[in-house]
Amino acid sequence: MVDTMKKVAKLDVELTVEERNLLSVGYKNVISARRASWRILSSIEQKVEAKGNDQNVKRIKGYRQKVESELSSICTDIMTLIDEHIVPSSSGAESTVFYYKMGVLIYYGRLQERRLLSVLGRVQDGDEKKEVADQSMKAYQTASSKAEAELPPTHPVRLGLALNYSVFYYEILNSPERACHLAKQAFDEAISELDALSEESYKDSTLIMQLLRDNLTLWTSNIPEDGEEAQKHNSTAKANGVNDA
Repeated sequence: MVDTMKKVAKLDVELTVEERNLLSVGYKNVISARRASWRILSSIEQKVEAKGNDQNVKRIKGYRQKVESELSSICTDIMTLIDEHIVPSSSGAESTVFYYKMGVLIYYGRLQERRLLSVLGRVQDGDEKKEVADQSMKAYQTASSKAEAELPPTHPVRLGLALNYSVFYYEILNSPERACHLAKQAFDEAISELDALSEESYKDSTLIMQLLRDNLTLWTSNIPEDGEEAQKHNSTAKANGVNDA
């Protein structure tokens, strides 16, 4: 399905909603399968390393790095497709924001992988993570500007972007204050226009608003009164595939 949708996207014509969803689901499935393999191999590598079996560690490490290389290639592939073909061919704000959001979720997954490798001592938490974080931030800023200019505060795509952006600040940039500000702003703006929300979008929008409020409750309880950043909880609410591409 991915190969077929790539060919369609490279025709440089605007994708329909159905085609857009097929592209997203196709890449999500391909990436998710490899991320699952990557997590399993990382876990096995850690256990074998603890037993001191250097030969097996080397073999497993090779498999893990092969999966990492495949993931990197797939992520680069979809980002190139988005930047060079899909976004330039998109006319509506909803589609453009959707694609940028899709891209930053891919970056987010790569950041999570780098963070785990750093925790396990496999890599130094340095330049590559900063580069991916910078790419994510740039994409978030572009998508947010587009969403705020052309989509209503109650639109589920705009709300979903705000949810993911705030989680990015909280989990990746370790900035709970900024995360709370973004989440609260999105929630408050949506609440003020809730009466204008269409019946078609009501369920999706109110679900994301609930997740924003849940995160706000959790995050504010973790910020000490003296302003120091508290240790993050792993129970942060997520929507629209924050951990999935």
